[in-house]
Amino acid sequence: MKINTVSIALIILAIAFSGCSTTNTTKASSNNQAIADRYHIGASDVLTINVWNRSNLDRSVTVRPDGKISFPLVGDIYVAGLQPTELQLALEEALRKYMKVIPGEVSVTVDEVHSYKVSVLGEVRAPGRFEFQTQVSILEALAQAGGLTEFATRDRILIIRNYLGNKEDIVFDYQKAAKLRGGSDPLMLLPGDVVLVP
Repeated sequence: MKINTVSIALIILAIAFSGCSTTNTTKASSNNQAIADRYHIGASDVLTINVWNRSNLDRSVTVRPDGKISFPLVGDIYVAGLQPTELQLALEEALRKYMKVIPGEVSVTVDEVHSYKVSVLGEVRAPGRFEFQTQVSILEALAQAGGLTEFATRDRILIIRNYLGNKEDIVFDYQKAAKLRGGSDPLMLLPGDVVLVP
């Protein structure tokens, strides 16, 4: 009887743990989807493009420094700044000139992210240019640079942004953000941003 009781207990524990892992997977998947929804393709990123039932068109491509990729029938297409779903729609539209394409037949997968680089300069402990795999907040970028030095002017941190042809200077108040302690959405950085800590 002892063996049967132990066996039953182990089965119950296994079921409980499998339920927990399913929940964690669901949360991770939804988090990854949220990241994917914000992600914009950039130079040096590696993409896999598949066309359903047309394996001769399937390709793994690297985005060139000029922001373009080459794809069969379509030729060169500018992809930098597009979200994967936007590129999917653009490729479907371009391929319709040569074949019948039903919405959803083209899929775009981001295999490697190399375009998300942010520079953190000035009064930080380890200034430099950092490459990230997902979108990051200014607080995460400052932490990657070792944090602020004791000489940093914390209420006038400058973000210099030149993204997709739009130039913008943003002033960030670190002291105010620290007081809020997650009470508001963090300021998210874009590829190519320069964070200057005076």
